[in-house]
Amino acid sequence: MTAINEDTALEIQEPDSFYCSFGDPEPVLSQDYSQALGCFFSPFDDYYEPPISFNGLNQMTYANPFHCTSLFFKRNQMALQLKPNQLMSLSDFQKLALDYLTFGNAFMQVIRNGLGKPLKLRHIPALTMRRGKKKQYYQVLPDGSTLKFRDGEVLLAMNYSTGQSIYGIPEWYSGIHSALLNSEATLFRRRYYRNGAHLGFILFSNDANMSDEDKAALQTQLKQGKGVGNFRSMMIHIPNGNEHAIQILKVGEINQRDEFEKIKNISADDVIVAHRVPPALAGVKPTNSGGFGDIEKINSVYQQNEVQPMCLAFLELNQQLNGREKINFKFE
Repeated sequence: MTAINEDTALEIQEPDSFYCSFGDPEPVLSQDYSQALGCFFSPFDDYYEPPISFNGLNQMTYANPFHCTSLFFKRNQMALQLKPNQLMSLSDFQKLALDYLTFGNAFMQVIRNGLGKPLKLRHIPALTMRRGKKKQYYQVLPDGSTLKFRDGEVLLAMNYSTGQSIYGIPEWYSGIHSALLNSEATLFRRRYYRNGAHLGFILFSNDANMSDEDKAALQTQLKQGKGVGNFRSMMIHIPNGNEHAIQILKVGEINQRDEFEKIKNISADDVIVAHRVPPALAGVKPTNSGGFGDIEKINSVYQQNEVQPMCLAFLELNQQLNGREKINFKFE
């Protein structure tokens, strides 16, 4: 069992590819007492630092296809259960649901009338929100300054964490390592195909009587046979050389020793399990001839056991609203 460091960094490797680094894996049962103490109050600002970097969680959204698909699929399923009204629009709820699934926290601003009655709940990006003492809320602005909200102006729907009660933790947190492993395996293979260090084949010739014209003709044919994305080929001519004059010592083979396909499949299964999305609904291709079974029954059970409980975090916010309009769902 492993956990994640709290320090996060985004490493840019190439202009068209990236991956997130959450630090080196560490044992869950470590001697790092800071993990047991939960959130720390920032010495420079008036809010608590999140136990997990929100920026890192945000970058994780597009680092793995199974993770990304699961987040948006669950967002859509939650949105289908909402009964939009003047208080909560479908657009705001979709954003709140995605924040809740991604960060374990969803922040919304309560717009009130002159009598203090709530008129509308407006989405506030969780990425920039921080929680202070006595349930005060701050928004971190692009220039580093903070915007303080009035008391009772912000509501928070969060997935409770047993380590602290300031911020929520996403349910898929245990699948971060698997999601990163899946992503890094793909990046490794992409670099393997693009680095130009591997060859399609080597044409070895030791005929001392080969003319320069013949060599030039062979090289031209090799160049013409190279298409976009194909392995590169090489011609080597050593007059009177022996068959062992050129040797290729392979460091590793991605297809066998690194077991690329097995790594991808196992890590993908872990991500889907972390999200608890049935493979039949997650777009996974079945490996058996029978498929995954009756998809309508699978969807019905999923709606009842997963989607509806996820919506309860927002339904409980009605206790903090004293207006006529409430957050309503179809399953009530």
